Amino acid sequence: WDVRAKKQLRKMNGHSDRVGALSWNRHVLSSGGRDNLIINHDVRIAEHKVANLASHTQEVCGLAWSPDGMTLASGANDNKLCLWDAAASSTSRPRYELTEHQAAVKALAWSPHERNLLATGGGTADRCIKFWNAQSGSMLQSVDTGSQVCALQWNPHEKEILSSHGFARNQLCLWKYPTMAKVKELEGHTARVLHMAASPDGSSVVSAAADETLRFWDVFAPPCKSSGAKRGASDLPGGAKSKKLSRTMHIR
Repeated sequence: WDVRAKKQLRKMNGHSDRVGALSWNRHVLSSGGRDNLIINHDVRIAEHKVANLASHTQEVCGLAWSPDGMTLASGANDNKLCLWDAAASSTSRPRYELTEHQAAVKALAWSPHERNLLATGGGTADRCIKFWNAQSGSMLQSVDTGSQVCALQWNPHEKEILSSHGFARNQLCLWKYPTMAKVKELEGHTARVLHMAASPDGSSVVSAAADETLRFWDVFAPPCKSSGAKRGASDLPGGAKSKKLSRTMHIR
């Protein structure tokens, strides 16, 4: 789509069932569907399908390209996390197939601070955020959040990660990395929080939930210039400094 003109530029076929996940890597758009496939589309050319990646056995519900464009992470309802090389073809197998999650893997987020650091979140039967070294395929850490993990978003300014959840509280949680000390819980949604996206300046996050609302949160403050004024987890609960972490508006 041309967003400004509100005009469709192109339609790309390939999946035989609904498409539930997308991720860009420069001119390549990766899509994941309920047909269990990942398709890489080169949007520059007429024959856009350049690779069909088949490893998952259930619907692909999460896709994320690494910031350096070298690795595609995929998660699916088969509870599996796959890491694919950028040069993967239709005959390729994943670099790694990781099976530590006990539920669907929808939430995927690459760290902007450390190369090859990937965070993933599991569904209701799993409830964990796991951290991986994508180069070695090793799991670095696992934290039980107590509820379904639907989405993950890194703070671009500090080593923090925001998670969004489903049953039972439908909340957002801000965590310090790597200690995974909980900084703040943000409540307001009344159904599971399926998606998050950061603003261009990285200070705000919008969340989209099954309650049919968008909520905007002023959550990722840019780093303070004076080291003494830097925000820490101990500053936040209930104090004046916690006012920065609040819902700013919502749209139904």
